Amino acid sequence: MTDPTSPPLSPGRVAAAIVALALGGFAIGTTEFVTMGLLPDVAEGVDIDIPTAGHVISLYALGVVVGAPVLAALGTRLPRRGLLIGLMVAFIAGNALTALAPGYGSLLAARFLAGLPHGAYFGVASLVAASLVAPHLRGRAVSSVMLGLAVSNVVGVPAATWLGQQLGWRSAYWAVVVIAALTIVSVAAVVPATPADRGATVRTELGALRRPQVLLTLLVGVVGFGGMFAVYSYVAPLVTEVSGMSRGAIPLVLLAFGAGMVVGTAVGGRLADLALFRSLVGANVAIGAVLVLIPLAARTPVTIVAAVFLLGATASVLVVCLQMRLMEVAGEAQMLGAALNHSALNAANALGAWLGGLVIAAGAGYTAPGLVGAALAAAGLAALTASALLRRRELRVEHPSHQAQPARAVRVEEQVGR
Repeated sequence: MTDPTSPPLSPGRVAAAIVALALGGFAIGTTEFVTMGLLPDVAEGVDIDIPTAGHVISLYALGVVVGAPVLAALGTRLPRRGLLIGLMVAFIAGNALTALAPGYGSLLAARFLAGLPHGAYFGVASLVAASLVAPHLRGRAVSSVMLGLAVSNVVGVPAATWLGQQLGWRSAYWAVVVIAALTIVSVAAVVPATPADRGATVRTELGALRRPQVLLTLLVGVVGFGGMFAVYSYVAPLVTEVSGMSRGAIPLVLLAFGAGMVVGTAVGGRLADLALFRSLVGANVAIGAVLVLIPLAARTPVTIVAAVFLLGATASVLVVCLQMRLMEVAGEAQMLGAALNHSALNAANALGAWLGGLVIAAGAGYTAPGLVGAALAAAGLAALTASALLRRRELRVEHPSHQAQPARAVRVEEQVGR
């Protein structure tokens, strides 16, 4: 939270602070996805084959999964602006070591280190952004921070990929270092100082993992978002082998996905402010519907581009709503709750890609991951149903009089639906 004794921030200062926070998301999104575009170049650069080079991506994701809860818990008593700067310094170190890595082993270690600050940064940045605005605008503030990640898929990743192809793959990571350095300068200049929460402890933060609503929300992230990755991981062969498009069309399809992410992130913040839980359910249903239609949409170039756009949009709405939901149900452990979202999403990446690969290897074809993804989305909806039922039971325990007063039961439904 900002210092309550300080004067209110001007709208311009709030906007500048959120842009600074989003710049860090842009840097993180660029480094996370540029490796996929430069994988052949990276493999050649450290003298390994392409499948082995894929482990570089996996190590970054592992770093996110490990780093988000650990760094969020350890940093809970630190001033949030200082923690953001420290996380960006660690991020710079990981990417600089990536650019300097002399061989495969050192490259794996560097990517793991680069992934460690990822989730914690988004968690802290989301909390800071939410603290700068009125309660009814917090969803939009958080989605604005995450918009940096979405925009990176449209601008940062293609630009860094082109740079890496022209000047060598290491130059792409040096570009990320520069963006991260600009983030540090921007955050220090315009993000207001945040006093440390002296009452917070590591035990308090880790206590969020004992909350059933937190665990159910994380499960939604792992399986619901995993459905998207089941398809996205194999979008290139889907486009060329099923839709009949050329390899040169793949970047355009990925651009449609990135554009969908930008739209979905912006819309997701507004939906979260209107009705968080209902929007979370709606996003999960929508992504499942898109995934079910993938086998049909893949038959023509126009429909597959439209489907990929909708996949990016619905997935991004889901991400924003998950972020807000975790901040809501984590209680006093909001920092850990916000950071854990990105651990869940990277676990979803691994799960979706693995299950999609299994059905392809079994001979079901490149459209089969769409049905696998839909099944995962259905599992996410089951977790949300369990969450709603649990909340109703909690409300009955807290307010037994609701059972005897039908008129007030409507208010219980509203609270659950929220």
